[in-house]
Amino acid sequence: MSSYANDTIACSIDTPAAAALRPGPAIAPSRNPAAGRRAQPAVVGTAGLLVVLGAAALAAGPGWRQAALWSVGALLGIALYHAAYGFTYGFRVLLRERRSAHVRSQMLMLGAAVLMFYPLLAAGSIFGQPLRGFVLPAGFEVAIGAFLFGIGMQLGGGCASGTLYTAGGGSTRMLITLAFFIVGGTTAAATYELWHVLPALPAIGAVQTLGLWPGLAATLAVLGLIWVTVARIERARHGRIEPIFRRADGAASLLHGPWPYAWGALALAGLNAVTLLLAGRPWGVTQAFTLWGSSLVEWLDLGNPAFWAFWEVPTRAGAMHRPLAADVTTVMDIGIVLGALMAAGLAGRFAPTARVPLPHVAAAVLGGLLLGFGAMMATGCNIGAYFSGIASGSLHGWLWIVAALTGNAAGLLLRPLFRLDG
Repeated sequence: MSSYANDTIACSIDTPAAAALRPGPAIAPSRNPAAGRRAQPAVVGTAGLLVVLGAAALAAGPGWRQAALWSVGALLGIALYHAAYGFTYGFRVLLRERRSAHVRSQMLMLGAAVLMFYPLLAAGSIFGQPLRGFVLPAGFEVAIGAFLFGIGMQLGGGCASGTLYTAGGGSTRMLITLAFFIVGGTTAAATYELWHVLPALPAIGAVQTLGLWPGLAATLAVLGLIWVTVARIERARHGRIEPIFRRADGAASLLHGPWPYAWGALALAGLNAVTLLLAGRPWGVTQAFTLWGSSLVEWLDLGNPAFWAFWEVPTRAGAMHRPLAADVTTVMDIGIVLGALMAAGLAGRFAPTARVPLPHVAAAVLGGLLLGFGAMMATGCNIGAYFSGIASGSLHGWLWIVAALTGNAAGLLLRPLFRLDG
């Protein structure tokens, strides 16, 4: 059986076989149940204690919703890690090897999400909580930003959610990517007036344009067509398709991992819906990175980001004036890191190493910069623009994935320059 069937590394820096031969730990849980790894109580206990203390502090401060969203973030981190659920590796093996398991699981995730999102968004509110989707303009900024983000995915070694969960799981290289992700996003915010001038279509949403049931039927039909198409591509190349509802080796552990892709897909869809109910809007990741960088610029007295045009956009206005604990995305992002740390401990895989080859460091730096700048241009990443955008019925989410796949293809051509392919 191939290493792809035995191992899954999503948003990883190498193929599974290369990761196994390289010094230091893999950054995603092993898919080989014979590995015999034991849970690491100290890691699990530390992460669990931080999650509990953080939730208590948030409940006493900003309120119970922030505490609940912190907990949702931790659950997202566990699901992402145990399912090795990133997007970079899935796009890479689709484009290179015509393997479709991860992309099919994304279609499952999106299908489950729209079934939950569309009725809620059509209602407009629930129990007095207003609900809004990420329905945003689709134009050149989204296309260019997503293309840059796609290149950054393949060089930086991860997407937005993947960067968080692999960093939380102990990957030193992904910490470098995350640091420069923040730098790239902050640079984009500082130069917002220079690039925010490109033409775009108005915001177009399936629910608003077609109505609830026609919009839902059309979206599910497109997702189903993509599923069938990529499955046929894989079957034509390999004679079979890899299952997503079970592991190829037939084993799985809910507590210790690893999970089949479908488990991760359904968990992410459900938790995104919970985020919509709690926060009044879907799951997002990357704006927090730019907020952190902008706050650092202000703290170091290097400028006054509060007056940058980027932070004066109505949907962002006030973010620079609120404490970070009141920022939904910040709270959830930190929760994801802690959840991934807990999952790594449960899987017995937390073993960070400082040994990162210099070409990989260079790729992480450049990839992180492209990820950050691209996400801000595209008004989101693989989560905020692609997952939550399509779940909200937004045309810009579909534009994002087309442009990002093109960027991933370009990034694959650049990977050998940084010795990223073994």
